[in-house]
Amino acid sequence: MKTVSFTQMKDGTKADYDLLAEAEKPYHAATYERVMAELERQGQDTLSGYQITRLDHGLQSATRALRDGADIDWIVGALLHDIGDGLAPQNHDRFSAEVIRPFVREEVTWVVEHHGIFQMIYYAHHYSWDGNARDRFKDHPCFESCAAFCERWDQASFDPGYPTEPLEFFQPMVREVFARKAYDPAVIQTGVVKGLPDRGAETAKLS
Repeated sequence: MKTVSFTQMKDGTKADYDLLAEAEKPYHAATYERVMAELERQGQDTLSGYQITRLDHGLQSATRALRDGADIDWIVGALLHDIGDGLAPQNHDRFSAEVIRPFVREEVTWVVEHHGIFQMIYYAHHYSWDGNARDRFKDHPCFESCAAFCERWDQASFDPGYPTEPLEFFQPMVREVFARKAYDPAVIQTGVVKGLPDRGAETAKLS
């Protein structure tokens, strides 16, 4: 296998960096496989004290989004909103947002990035924390989207009895999203806020 000539990046030649750009293409293309592997790992990672696994929570959130008639960006965002839990439990929301940022609408990334502070409204009072900390974002265009995301899909998705679609069901959606050109303006849609769909905008059959 060819390697670069340098041992310090500042000494690299154009030929070196052309080599790296070509070598990185298959790695970038395999992002989907690594994301799926992490989701599968989360299936073995029980949420301490909860009744379901981390994977179950993501699947249930995505299933609720699906059955509310959400588009693919919202569904994949719901599925992956906690994917950062394994490596960054203290700031998993921001970690998770960076995973999806190049491939989904800006609105969805913002919601995933901030869902942690929005979720505090449900439990912060039990720890004498500020449950209204999210109000610092009350003038942000995505505020209502994030509040609705948390209320309808995230905080409600810890129910072991909810009929949830399996990971295989969402696999083609994840593949499609991560096959997109990174940071494509037509995908990112900077400044566009669609909000969540009205409940039951489309009917998705239970499995």
